[in-house]
Amino acid sequence: MKFAVIGGTGLIGSQVVKNLNSAGHEAVPHALTTGVDVITGQGVDEAVAGADVVVNLTNSPTFDEASPAFFRTSMENLLAASAKGGVGHFVILSIVGVDQVPELDYYKAKALQEELLAAGPVPYSIVRATQFMEFIDAVMSWTADGGTVRLPATPVQPIAAKDVAAAVAEVAAGTPINGIHPIGGPEIFNLDEVGRFTLSRKGDNRTVVTDPTAGMFAVVKGDVLTDKDAHLAPTRYADWLAS
Repeated sequence: MKFAVIGGTGLIGSQVVKNLNSAGHEAVPHALTTGVDVITGQGVDEAVAGADVVVNLTNSPTFDEASPAFFRTSMENLLAASAKGGVGHFVILSIVGVDQVPELDYYKAKALQEELLAAGPVPYSIVRATQFMEFIDAVMSWTADGGTVRLPATPVQPIAAKDVAAAVAEVAAGTPINGIHPIGGPEIFNLDEVGRFTLSRKGDNRTVVTDPTAGMFAVVKGDVLTDKDAHLAPTRYADWLAS
């Protein structure tokens, strides 16, 4: 099959392209650097022309109140082009619990993206993933101050980007599910525990202080960012850190 992977040069997209091509498909990466602008629409029709499947892995440049406009415009442009081009399957990557954290602008924006896809003209699949292992350092940096890192005890289920990419490629190569395919890491931790473990394994002497008000995930209530019933990926966090 032929795949148009929009956002195909990023962390997940580049691996999705590699996985699909290794499986014998034709996967073509598209991004701003290849002349495809999902906001202005430049190059979008050409990118999806002849594709059996569109995989949209583009992301908003910000996580604030501007993010809903990005996802609305990009999805409208991509869905219109996909319908015109006869695309038979449209896949996006979303977030476990995305519809249960209305306090976060970015999560509201991703939930809007899901809604636009479900209401659109093309058969679809939504892959919802838990938090990426690759983003743990960034999460800690948001609330780091000198020798202290403040983190809430929010339950998380870290998943490796390579496992996310494998799942996206597998779903994209299958038949549309017109629903949600949840994936998650094999273990659930509290975020402050992840911080302590990460610093310890890296020989970092900073101290993690449990602070229920610290950082973006402080507004998350309960364990909505985890899913025990999700399709569990194989990579454990300790093994990922050691690799």
